[in-house]
Amino acid sequence: MKVGIIGLGLIGGSLGLALRDMKLISSVSGYDLNEQNQCDALKLGLVDEIISFEEMKNKCDMIFLAIPVEAIVKTLQNLKDIPKSTTIVDLGSTKEQILASCPQEIRENFVAAHPMAGTENSGPKAAFKTLLNGAVVVICDDKNAGETHIKKTVEILSHAGMKIVFMNSKSHDHHVGIISHLPHAISFSLVNATLKEEDKRNILLLAGGSFSGMARIAKSSPDMWCDIFKQNKDNLLSAVNSFQSELEICKDLIKNEKWSELKEWMESARKLREIL
Repeated sequence: MKVGIIGLGLIGGSLGLALRDMKLISSVSGYDLNEQNQCDALKLGLVDEIISFEEMKNKCDMIFLAIPVEAIVKTLQNLKDIPKSTTIVDLGSTKEQILASCPQEIRENFVAAHPMAGTENSGPKAAFKTLLNGAVVVICDDKNAGETHIKKTVEILSHAGMKIVFMNSKSHDHHVGIISHLPHAISFSLVNATLKEEDKRNILLLAGGSFSGMARIAKSSPDMWCDIFKQNKDNLLSAVNSFQSELEICKDLIKNEKWSELKEWMESARKLREIL
């Protein structure tokens, strides 16, 4: 099977490394709008070759879209003329708008997938072979895709060591709005607030594990995350409102010195230990 990857950053590059180890894959071709990313990906061995967008459409049996979610929407419009046998898999963090925008001509070819994996780093140099191994990948609205394309996608992602979960796109976007997108909004907010209050020397001297851990994801790509926030606006706003309500509870308990109630509030959060 000949596979193509559009977008050679962290996810696309890591996928390329995993695919190149699979016996059922004969070649991994790459394409990226950024020429430096293409050069780096080839040099680092993330892909076997760099080809044009048009070449990829004609050559590859399977095409992965590892690009920002707004770019996925646009790219799907340029894939309407692919062969019926070609499988398209997007790896974006939102699903409803992407699925709604998929041209009817290729809806049967299209598999909407979201690997729950990543780091705060971006670009080809951030890619590593085991990023996706052991990660959950959510496949959405699979009944609208062709059975052959779903089977092909599940086979490849399973060989990459991923755990397959099926979910409808509405539910997916709701849950990731809380579990993934809200933490990024909080991290960006925390860092911006800290930078307005503290100078760099104090941050460097005093930032312990708690701040560093929470602030880490604020190093993520603004281009990618702005697109995600845009596409999942309503779910993210709902999640932010819920978080603000809890923060107000915390603020009120501290302000009114309700220490026993504050302790109970903290204890309720520790129930997470039963899950994670």
